Amino acid sequence: MNETQIAEFNCTRCESPLESGDLRCAICGQAALNDQTVERKKLAIQILRCTGCGAAITYDPKHQAPSCSMCGDVVKVESIDDPMEQTEHYLPFTVTADEARAALRGWLDSRGWFRPSDLSASAQLTQLKPLWWVAWVFDAEAFVSWAADSNEGSGRSDWAPHSGQNNIQFDDILVSASRGLSLNEAAAISRGMNLATKRKTPEGAERDATVERFDVQRSQARQEVSAAIHRIAAQRAQQHFIPGTRFRNVKVAIVLRRLVTRRMSLPAYVLAYRYKDRLYRVVICGQDIRLMVGTSPKSLIKMIAVALIVAAIGMLLLLILAAGS
Repeated sequence: MNETQIAEFNCTRCESPLESGDLRCAICGQAALNDQTVERKKLAIQILRCTGCGAAITYDPKHQAPSCSMCGDVVKVESIDDPMEQTEHYLPFTVTADEARAALRGWLDSRGWFRPSDLSASAQLTQLKPLWWVAWVFDAEAFVSWAADSNEGSGRSDWAPHSGQNNIQFDDILVSASRGLSLNEAAAISRGMNLATKRKTPEGAERDATVERFDVQRSQARQEVSAAIHRIAAQRAQQHFIPGTRFRNVKVAIVLRRLVTRRMSLPAYVLAYRYKDRLYRVVICGQDIRLMVGTSPKSLIKMIAVALIVAAIGMLLLLILAAGS
């Protein structure tokens, strides 16, 4: 755990820390009534919702046009009356726009043999957007009960049952809350981010980046975090607690003892490039140009050539087998 977050209020029943805007304790469900929570319930928020991909973004008329930075579709104003998640910290951009452009060229060159031979030379960068995408980062302590079948102690059978209970600590677990980035894109660019460098507000040129908004209520956010805790607990049970090397029917039950969630905006570049009148997208981590994910075209001629070669080899093998019989 990189730091300890001190809450302004504690639950009156179990003394777990309450976060800003909590209506109930995340551990025991006790109603969390305080002046800050009551005041927050009165807030109404307006966000811009993309009609294409569903992303929620802020709008600054000085820097942005009313179109989605994720997919280019139009946006509409949407009013949210329930308590909403709000970004608490921003991770700084340590990759420049020029470095992102250069990384795109190197990425295009590394697409493998099936890429068009002129891909890097002919691809035209049409858009480069710095983006703050949103995620929850949480620390938790949980008592985990698990049960599973594994090959350990199976004897003549393939499987044997096992069960147990363990305490598990979760530190700096990141769960994407982005609507503009897919789960695969968010996972690909979030590994290795330095969460200790966070700031309260963007600085300098970072202020020109598109800001994605948290657009889910606290109850839904907690469901997302809870699902991540169950998923990670099952993975850790297989890695450290369940004996054996093969597993099936892995089940876990969680009793949370502590949960602290931080809402963060993370840096990225969203690039669009055109190749032969078709658009493709690449997303690059704003802190590490090695972390990037995207789509690229494949050479139809090369794919047909490989298919013909495979078919010819198959026919040759059939002829050899037929001659041998």
